Amino acid sequence: MSTEIIHVAIVGAAGRMGTQLLQEAADLESLKVSAAIVAPESTHIGQPLGPQGLIATSDLSAIANADVVIDFSSPDSCAQVAEYAAGAGIAMVSGTTGLSAAHHQALDVASGSIPLMLAANFSVGVNLLEHLVELASRGFGTDADIEIFEAHHRRKVDAPSGTALMLGRAAARGRDWELDEVATWAREGHTGPRDDDEIGFQVLRGADIVGEHTVYLCAAGERLELTHRATDRAIFARGALRAARWLAGKPAGRYQMRDLLFGDA
Repeated sequence: MSTEIIHVAIVGAAGRMGTQLLQEAADLESLKVSAAIVAPESTHIGQPLGPQGLIATSDLSAIANADVVIDFSSPDSCAQVAEYAAGAGIAMVSGTTGLSAAHHQALDVASGSIPLMLAANFSVGVNLLEHLVELASRGFGTDADIEIFEAHHRRKVDAPSGTALMLGRAAARGRDWELDEVATWAREGHTGPRDDDEIGFQVLRGADIVGEHTVYLCAAGERLELTHRATDRAIFARGALRAARWLAGKPAGRYQMRDLLFGDA
C-alpha cells in the first residue's frame, strides 16, 4: 500500500460534517487537509477551523493544490464545486443530499473529466445494509410489502433522507422497479388498500438523532426488519476520508461506496 500523503480540501468545513472531517483527519498520517472552504455568507471566513487551524475561506481556488475535494455543502454549491474540480483535475467525494436532476447532470458532466463519488451515506454499515436490502427484496419478491422508516435530528432539512432514498432504490432494484414509479411518500385519510407494487416511506425528525433507518419486509406470517442506527457522526467522516484516499488516482467516472467495499469498479 502506498504511503504517499493525500491532500484534501473540505467544502462545507464549518458545518456538522465538515467539523467532524477536520477532527478525524487530524488523526491520520496518510492524509492532510489543505483547505477549508465555507459559504460566502459564513461568519467563519477568516477564522481558524479544526485542530489544523486552517483559515476558512469562500474562495474555491483554495482547493487547487488538493488531490481530492470532499464536499458536504448545499446542492448548488456541490454543482459549482464539481465544475471547478473538473476544470482543475481534482477528484471529488460528495455527501451532499437533496440534489435535483440538474445538479446530478452537473456531476455527470464533471465525472467525464475526474473520478467522482457521490454517496448519501458513507457509513460502512449503511452501505452493507443497502446490499442486504436488495438481496432481501429480490428473495421475497412481491410476497413481502416493503416499508422504509428513517429518523434524524430536528435540524435536517430534506426528507426522506438521502440514505432512505438509497435504500428505497436498492429495494426497487431487487424487483426490477423504478423507485419513482412505486414510492409512496406519505399516507393520510382514506387511502384504500395497499398496492403490491409499492414502497412506502415514513419520516421522523427530533432532537439530536444522528440517524436511524429500518427497512421492513412484511410477508404473510413473518416480517424481516433490517436496521442501521448511527450513534456517532464520526462514522460518516471516517467513511468519507476512506473514500477520498481510495478515489485519489482513479480513472474519471462515477463511483459509489459499493465500488470501494465490493471491488465492482
